[in-house]
Amino acid sequence: MGTTQLESVSEPKYWHLRTVLSQALDSEFSVGEVLPNERELAARFGVARATLRQALEQLELEGRLQRRRGVGTTVAPPRVGVAVETERPLWPGAPGDAWQPADCAQGAAPAPVAATLGVAETEPVHILRRSLTAHGQIVAADLLYVPAASVPELTAIDAPAGPARARSVLRELQRLTLDGQDRAVELGTVRAEDAKDLDRLPGAPMLMVTTRFFAEGRTAAVSVATYRADTCRLTFGASGDVRIVHETERRVS
Repeated sequence: MGTTQLESVSEPKYWHLRTVLSQALDSEFSVGEVLPNERELAARFGVARATLRQALEQLELEGRLQRRRGVGTTVAPPRVGVAVETERPLWPGAPGDAWQPADCAQGAAPAPVAATLGVAETEPVHILRRSLTAHGQIVAADLLYVPAASVPELTAIDAPAGPARARSVLRELQRLTLDGQDRAVELGTVRAEDAKDLDRLPGAPMLMVTTRFFAEGRTAAVSVATYRADTCRLTFGASGDVRIVHETERRVS
């Protein structure tokens, strides 16, 4: 690799470096390839290591890079396409649902969720924890809130706790006729309880998708899913295959 000096620019030096590095990722590196160490990169671009770290952190936030313990900084794989809107709505846990149930417990839902479900803030509901995995890592976490009224046939005998209990709740929920669903997408931050599984620091930016499921004229369940913004791209309906493709993605297609 030759030496490249940054031009004098009015924008922050780390941001200009981020642009130059992004172009280098497209033309010189393939997915999974390890970048040179910080000392070599700083020398190549003629910048301080603090400036380099800012640029690398920005590219990591954008999903272009991954920092792996014991390996170093590598070029990240393409974002995982996650369909958040389909032609035919489905219950969570229906065939084709890639989410894996991890746990189920009873507890009070957050006030906004309780209001949406039409239950008292102190009324226990079933809270299912689920995860979505891609490229060998968890890229999203979901909390699914199901009131007792939506699964009236469920008993503690079915499964006392854990993934088995979660599957029982999902199975009972699918006995209802799904009338429809609606979704809202917004920028949020990773919950402290999800930070370890998602390999993000608490407070890291995430994509939040809230889904309401309707049955029998009411909200039968509410899902609050947290997606890693650096590894996921959310798709909508028939336009879900439209995206900007980096050269590094084409190289592994």
